[in-house]
Amino acid sequence: MSSSDEFETQPISPNKLQPARAFAGSYAGEHVAGTEFVIGALFVSWGVGAGDILVGLLLGNLLAVLTWGLLTAPIATETRLTLYAYLEKIAGKGTIKLYSVVNGILFSVLAGAMITVSASAVRILLDIPPQVDWFPSDFRFVLVALFVGAVVVFMAVKGFKKLAAFAEVCAPWMILMFIIGALFLLPALIESTPGITSISSFSDFYTIANESIWVRTSNEVGFWHVAAFAWVANLAMHGGMGDMTLLRFARYSRYGFFSALGMFIGHYMAWICAGIMGAGAAIILGTAITNLDPGAVAYQALGTCGIIAVIIAGWTTSNPTIYRAGLAFSSLNPKWSREKSTIVVGVVTTIIACFPFVFSQLLGFVGIMGLMMAPVGAIIVAEHWLFPRIGLTRYWSQYKGNNTNWAAIITWLTALALSYVLEQSGVLHLFFLLIPIWIYSTIVYCLLSIYMGAKTRFPESEIAEAAEASRRQEEKTFLDGLSKSSTQVSKEKSTIVVSVATYTAIASLVACLVIGVMAFVNNGDSGLHTPLLIATIIYFITATYVYLANTKNSKSDSEPSTVANATQN
Repeated sequence: MSSSDEFETQPISPNKLQPARAFAGSYAGEHVAGTEFVIGALFVSWGVGAGDILVGLLLGNLLAVLTWGLLTAPIATETRLTLYAYLEKIAGKGTIKLYSVVNGILFSVLAGAMITVSASAVRILLDIPPQVDWFPSDFRFVLVALFVGAVVVFMAVKGFKKLAAFAEVCAPWMILMFIIGALFLLPALIESTPGITSISSFSDFYTIANESIWVRTSNEVGFWHVAAFAWVANLAMHGGMGDMTLLRFARYSRYGFFSALGMFIGHYMAWICAGIMGAGAAIILGTAITNLDPGAVAYQALGTCGIIAVIIAGWTTSNPTIYRAGLAFSSLNPKWSREKSTIVVGVVTTIIACFPFVFSQLLGFVGIMGLMMAPVGAIIVAEHWLFPRIGLTRYWSQYKGNNTNWAAIITWLTALALSYVLEQSGVLHLFFLLIPIWIYSTIVYCLLSIYMGAKTRFPESEIAEAAEASRRQEEKTFLDGLSKSSTQVSKEKSTIVVSVATYTAIASLVACLVIGVMAFVNNGDSGLHTPLLIATIIYFITATYVYLANTKNSKSDSEPSTVANATQN
């Protein structure tokens, strides 16, 4: 994919719009990743009760889905622009440069954390102790992190279209590994809970959860902290409008609600299962969960499959994150190729990955990252929806010929300063800053825009609005035609080999789940790790073959790749 493709400045054409299944698959796969292993276990160390986790995550993830569905998706489908393109239209190239620097740095740190997660699994093969302090305690871990980082950077530089395909193959298996890992370690938690000998009802599970997993040890964090974190965990993508890049391909704005698949599979089920695995591993190993890294937890739960799962989870998360960081920095100067920018970013990211604090402090960092992008989202929402309703001109700064929208810059920087003051002074917890900062950014941006000329009427504005209305009408006509037509998509008949491979892949996943249930029944029998590994190998061989065969034969293989590539922008 060329650089010109990454930053499209014009709305995409109707024939590039994608069906619902592309977004369902994208969200389900993207949010079951390396961060889930880390965050799920960190929740256990928070010291909040089981009820806070089980119900708080429900509320927070619901708020995230509503933000995607009611804010991000409607703006994306109305403009059909990437976040970068729309922000440049609103705030100018000068603002984009600042935004790109901040975004690039944040993505670099996040990618570094995911490389560290993958390295935590590889270090088990070399008998390196868990690395859970701020600095590495074993030089061999640094070498492992550098090696893993080199692989990740290589794939990111290549644009990793093949990795996007590999991630699709991994997604169903990864989802199962969280469930199976929890099944392997639940018996240890049952044994450690007084008065519980089995799980025959939800009440039994809840007792185990309260007394052996999410044990309340702190009065400083609780239900609302959990709910707020679940909401802001992906704030950069929904409230910060990052997923405009993906959702501009959606035929209808309601596709934004497919984010529920990512939130309730990845950020609910996977976080809870990761918490169960972390607590169980800590009990079996006789240590505190804070002394365990993702590799140690997954290996205890799943054996070799756990190592594979953590490597893949960290790898498939860090690759697109480095890619995004490279794109952000390459946008600063047209002379910089994406490849060179990605290499530089990758080197810095890999160095960051050598320091384990990047994953041990992940909860706080994810919150900070989202809140730094939130004012930008508030500015976009205000200009897109609020301005026409209060008599202000959209894109006024562009019509005035400004290279930089100082109303946007001042709003963003003062919002960040206010966030810092409120959090450092103890007035509000980091996770509770979203609503006041959003309100502040909206009011300040509107007032500054009025002062700087947003009330002025520009001839160009009327011409642009008419052209935009015409474009939307053409798109609506196109989509109406799609919905009314009964066009049958011709599909080539699968060969016998592909059909056998498909059923074998499905059967191997079922076998993995059966093995997990058997492990639960047999008190977490680690002897079942070997058949689990065999079923996993069979799945990857057959599923990869099926994917490649279908991609080669399908006449519409551009659909999934278009959406997959959009997530990398």
